[in-house]
Amino acid sequence: MIDIRQLTDEDIGRYVFYTNGVGNKEMGRVKSWNYKWVFVVYNCADEWDDFTNYTAAATDPADLEWKSWE
Repeated sequence: MIDIRQLTDEDIGRYVFYTNGVGNKEMGRVKSWNYKWVFVVYNCADEWDDFTNYTAAATDPADLEWKSWE
């Protein structure tokens, strides 16, 4: 879960995983947020460096986790 109250401008562009109700994960990048939703770009034709030019999906922050690059 991502705490929306702790997001800062440095979090724009960070990679996240969305986990749906059956446990499937989808990678995306944070584009923006408001008081309720995190707006994440999931589909950008693997053009991740250009993610800001793609439409973001409103996502419940409880369904998101930061992607680890370990």
